[in-house]
Amino acid sequence: MKLQPLPAKARLALSHPSPSIEAYEGSVRSGKTVATLIDWARYIRTGPAGQLAMCGRTERTVINNLILPMQEMFGPSRVRINYGSGVVTVFGRKVHLYGANNEQARTKIQGATLAGAYVDEASTLPESFFNMLYTRLSVPGAKLWLTANPEGPKHWLKTKWLDKARVWVDGKGRVIEQPADVSLELHRYTFLLDDNEALDPAYVDRTKRSYSGVFRRRYIDAEWVAAEGSVYDQFDEDRHVIPFAETPQIARVLAAGIDYGTTNPTSALILGLTAEQHPRLVFLDEYRHDPETHGKLTDAEQSRRIRAFLNGRHHPTQALPQPPYTVIDPAAASLKVQLAHDGHRGIWDAANDVLPGIKLMSSLIATDQLLITDRCKGLIGELPGYVWDDKKTEKGEDAPVKANDHSADAARYAIYTTQALWRTALRFTEEVTNAPSQGPGLAAA
Repeated sequence: MKLQPLPAKARLALSHPSPSIEAYEGSVRSGKTVATLIDWARYIRTGPAGQLAMCGRTERTVINNLILPMQEMFGPSRVRINYGSGVVTVFGRKVHLYGANNEQARTKIQGATLAGAYVDEASTLPESFFNMLYTRLSVPGAKLWLTANPEGPKHWLKTKWLDKARVWVDGKGRVIEQPADVSLELHRYTFLLDDNEALDPAYVDRTKRSYSGVFRRRYIDAEWVAAEGSVYDQFDEDRHVIPFAETPQIARVLAAGIDYGTTNPTSALILGLTAEQHPRLVFLDEYRHDPETHGKLTDAEQSRRIRAFLNGRHHPTQALPQPPYTVIDPAAASLKVQLAHDGHRGIWDAANDVLPGIKLMSSLIATDQLLITDRCKGLIGELPGYVWDDKKTEKGEDAPVKANDHSADAARYAIYTTQALWRTALRFTEEVTNAPSQGPGLAAA
């Protein structure tokens, strides 16, 4: 990685150092990470002696998001990865890596005494872990760096930390200060996509167009806003739904996504990649069984019907193969056992990180890279009414209402779990927080 001159916003941030916490937040691809890594590397070289930590959702994301870029910036001789040990060596100092994807993660750092810490995507980590981490910074002169993309306005990171910043360099570059008696020793820097002067203007434009609604306001405009109204507000039946008879030629059948219910509907959707000059994803066909209208089925009956559906014809002119992967709701243990017993192969637990999956599917819809044939009636019927849960929003959480979401969930499973198979073909570069570490095309089941 050839280091470019730091953008003006980054230089302004680095000229207002905090004695305790440096918080870089705002838009995706805005230069937050590079600026913080340069400052963090300087601290590693010159800061007080003691243990250092770098934290994120998983050790893998810490390595991919932080350590590998540091290797490119400073060279592998200065940044050495000791895979499997949970430790990297940076400028001769050991740095411990911590994954924090659940409430139990705080136990990993209980008892530690730290001289410095770096937190990647802090808004996605449990509050209990972050609080524990801060208490462990007990070496005199210890500091913490964090990066974050905005979430809801009542998110703990905003209300308990960012809003109490002693100094805030806002999105417009204004320096706002609060008195010491009502603030923390925290300096907050808000970055916008346009602050990253090194990005190609065409890429910036494409990135802006890939978001709409709440995701645009958060990840482009750097606003901490509530998730309200329709989840897929950019979905337009006239734009995104096509007659089955007009389905484009398919280059590859990717997978079937299944959401399973016993008293609720079971939905299976087949996802394909078009053979067009500019490929798109398309949901070709749908199996849906609603026990309220058509009676309950045993797992054996569901398995038989699903397998018959997957072996059917799902294109008006092409004889397509059966989907090579079947990605199923991880909670549907009994159906997975039954399908395997019946000889069905290629069964995967779906990657079920709800918000990253929604974000990915939203970006595809917003950029017209996802089509749905009119055979997928359940999905077409659910998407307009798939809404954010107001009660969860009031608590500072983002979650869709768990009702009439079975085909929507099946669609999300198929898209999010198989992204390693289609991203390159679509030239789809948009960032997705917490991309699955395993999935079809990435590792063996």
